Amino acid sequence: MTVTSVIMGILLAVVFGAANAYLGLRVGMTVSASIPAAVIAMGVIRVIMRKNSILESNVVQTIGSAGESLAAGAIFTLPALFLWANEGKMEAPGLLEITLIALIGGLLGVFFMVPLRNALIVREHGILPYPEGHACAEVLLAGEKGGSNASTVFAGMGFAAFFKFIIDGLKLVPGEVSLQGSVKTYPGAIGTQIYPAVMSVGYICGPRISSYMFSGGVLSWLVLIPLIVIFGADLILYPGTETIGQIFAADGAGGIWGSYVRYIGAGALAAGGVISLVKSLPLIVKTFGGALKGLVGSGKAGNLRTEQDINLKFVLLSILVLTLAVWLVPAIPVSLVGAIIVVIFGFFFATVSSRMVGLVGSSNNPVSGMAIATLLFATLILKLMGDAGASGMQAAIAIGSIICIVSAIAGDTSQDLKTGYLLGATPKKQQVGEIIGVLASALAIGATLYLLNSAWGFGSKELAAPQATLMKMVIEGIMEGNLPWGLILIGVCISVVVEMVGIPVLPFAIGVYLPVQLNACIMIGGLIRLAFDRMKESEKKNKAVNNGILFCSGMIAGEGLVGILLAILAVFGVGSVIDISGLLKLPGWTLDVGSLVLFGLIILSLLSFSIWKKEKTDR
Repeated sequence: MTVTSVIMGILLAVVFGAANAYLGLRVGMTVSASIPAAVIAMGVIRVIMRKNSILESNVVQTIGSAGESLAAGAIFTLPALFLWANEGKMEAPGLLEITLIALIGGLLGVFFMVPLRNALIVREHGILPYPEGHACAEVLLAGEKGGSNASTVFAGMGFAAFFKFIIDGLKLVPGEVSLQGSVKTYPGAIGTQIYPAVMSVGYICGPRISSYMFSGGVLSWLVLIPLIVIFGADLILYPGTETIGQIFAADGAGGIWGSYVRYIGAGALAAGGVISLVKSLPLIVKTFGGALKGLVGSGKAGNLRTEQDINLKFVLLSILVLTLAVWLVPAIPVSLVGAIIVVIFGFFFATVSSRMVGLVGSSNNPVSGMAIATLLFATLILKLMGDAGASGMQAAIAIGSIICIVSAIAGDTSQDLKTGYLLGATPKKQQVGEIIGVLASALAIGATLYLLNSAWGFGSKELAAPQATLMKMVIEGIMEGNLPWGLILIGVCISVVVEMVGIPVLPFAIGVYLPVQLNACIMIGGLIRLAFDRMKESEKKNKAVNNGILFCSGMIAGEGLVGILLAILAVFGVGSVIDISGLLKLPGWTLDVGSLVLFGLIILSLLSFSIWKKEKTDR
């Protein structure tokens, strides 16, 4: 742990945290920042600074990856407060409130994991694979190729920044290409977005997850929307205030999606989260019991450097102080009962999350399901205690936010500790690194949320905030009971049917909720990955797939950063000044053609830095 590693780690935590916040608010998913953070650290420390320090790179990766996890927990829940403020139900959350909620959730996630390290990381080595932790260790061990790999990440950032600025900054071409039918023919819609980060999500997630999401989008936009329009054109159906035919005539398929189908998608998402949690219950119970047994003797620091954790007395005292802060700090709208719920559910889900990511990886960790379960329980308790108004809704989302962040950070911490265990790092220094990453990210996430909301507004076309909208609906459904339950129950039944036929329900449900154009762009990235995966097994194939992952990770970061830059320009009224969309009017050239050409260039850039990339000869 050096000045260099701490500063680099903080920068990466803020960068990847902001980029993943922007991505998660757009598509409802985030991606792990551990591997790109490790590669960048390795490239800078080994190649630029000419230092051979694998543990220094490990510290950078540990601090840097905390930003992505904290952002994921925050953007899944906290935007609900802004949505309520926009509806006039309460005041907008203060910057201090957001920062403290994120900070307390992140710190609790780290501290809950400290006494579990020996039980999960050391004693079950060889039993719990921790896939991302192993992958990061392999990347860092392949240090002699770090310069080339780091350049791939930076190239992805540069290309995506350029393409994003053309699409949403200069607005030379639309960011979406769509085809839509009419009521007399077929009132469905299909198309694709052309954003590099969205395509990159599909490549990183792979063809299976991408196809599940696209299938959900096809069901919504090519089945449900046409059925609603064809059979109900003359009806006024709650929560709509006009006839379905009038809504379609004014806003097309998007209007039907906003008025009706998004509630079906929300029901599917909520059911998907609960189903995922129920399916994991046997593993959760076994995990929690095993972890509690393993706690015996876990807090004792060994004599070896590689056995030293943060002092257990300090950990317990910190947890007590943080719990009292949840209750007593005026900026956090949580009572004593809420603080107790935070501690009980927090430790339980931190334990579950830490072990589950060891078995199935961070991508399959049901964090949103844990958050929904917490919200259901906390909201019911608050309502029974008579706190059913705006203050109760605010308290429920604060509790859910802290638990969501605890689960995400605990999972990230366990993956990083596994990487350190394989490399011979000092656990205590890694745990301190996680705390530093949480501090930096918590200070940045509030400003990021405020900036994005000021520029476009959560729940808008630019920032759908699907997970936060779902959490908002769950709380409103219990507190006020004014939701269109018929539509929500249709979504629940869809999730049940999908689960019965053996399809992973959460990615499908996210696809039902999100616009099909976004899902189609993800699907294109998945198809590119499928083409790579179908290549004959060879060293070239493995390099192509890995380079593609690094390039796509860079593209996600690059687009996210330009998205933040454009948000700043929009807030200060500069966005319209750089808009030159009216200048591109060539004979026979339409903006849709321009969009498809640009999307082709984005795909070519990915191919150039993956399958067509020439590796430098080692000297």
